[in-house]
Amino acid sequence: MAQGNITDWEAYGVELNNRLGLDNQLFRVIGSKARKDPRRVVFAEADNIKILKAAQVVNDEDIAIPILLGNEKRIRQLMEENGIEIENVAIVDPKSDEMAAKRHHFGELFFKKRQRKGFNLYEAKKIMRERNYFGCMMVETGEADALISGLTRKYPDTIRPALQVIGMEEGAKRVAGMYIINTKRGPLFLADTTVNFNPTAEELADITLLVAKEVRQFNITPRIAMVSYSNYGSSQTPEAQLVSQARRIVKQKDPTLTVDGEIQAAMAFNKEILKDNYPFSELIEGDVNTMIFPNLAAGNVAYNLLQEVAGFDSIGPILLGMKKPVHILQLGSTVRQIVNVVLIAVVDAQTKCCKETDGTEGKKRK
Repeated sequence: MAQGNITDWEAYGVELNNRLGLDNQLFRVIGSKARKDPRRVVFAEADNIKILKAAQVVNDEDIAIPILLGNEKRIRQLMEENGIEIENVAIVDPKSDEMAAKRHHFGELFFKKRQRKGFNLYEAKKIMRERNYFGCMMVETGEADALISGLTRKYPDTIRPALQVIGMEEGAKRVAGMYIINTKRGPLFLADTTVNFNPTAEELADITLLVAKEVRQFNITPRIAMVSYSNYGSSQTPEAQLVSQARRIVKQKDPTLTVDGEIQAAMAFNKEILKDNYPFSELIEGDVNTMIFPNLAAGNVAYNLLQEVAGFDSIGPILLGMKKPVHILQLGSTVRQIVNVVLIAVVDAQTKCCKETDGTEGKKRK
């Protein structure tokens, strides 16, 4: 029984979670930040029951203002059959006659972007019937603040429209995918887990800097291990040397960043062995919170093992390097995972909108 009066129930809940080892401070911070300024999020696959359930959650919890793309009759039917209610939700069908003028307008804008990159005017207008292209144009033109897609489609089929319509942020040379895993040690950031198959040393360095920038957005100082199957030159294979070279490039571009490698994943987390064998390592002081993998296979396998076998909660994948917020779900994501990605998308929209408007506030729930 509690021995004192509880005046702050939210703080009391946090305290109980901490006692039980359930502290997920980063997730709470992200959620709190999103709720302070909800944004308009387009769901490109709104004829999917998981998407509709997630849209209801983010609407009810004041996380985001959902915009549903798809056949309105089908979406309304699914909502009724599954007891889903989203008050005054906007449903947009890019294929409908009502959207003909909008498709025409979006197609012309898209043609200006891609007229020398494989699209003629007819194709540019026709492709706006596809929800991913239409949704990306909504974000690009300011009719929405973020796009969520990819639950039922292959990753390349979803990222391609985003790159063609919205493109990369200024200064970015590529995009990358990152997951956040909530471990007992605290949040662990993993990249690249979704985009770059076999990056060069220069590309791996760019990915590392992208991830470091994102980690800092959460008010966390990145401590980065660039992992491989060898430690500090113990293997002279091209794969191991690539990671070592990438680390040198990162330090040249940002000498203040705490980053080391190539290093085995287990070694990065065992500071006693690391100190005994490699006392020069930058990772001895403080805990590693970010892991950069040498290729997509390694990153994706590691993420799936941590989530499915170890049972850690996660947010992701988070698409880094885009000019405006587009986040692509993993095939088969749960409702909770979709909601987590929406949280990131809203916070991402808050940050990028402020940059574009010199700090002016974005679209809030009316």
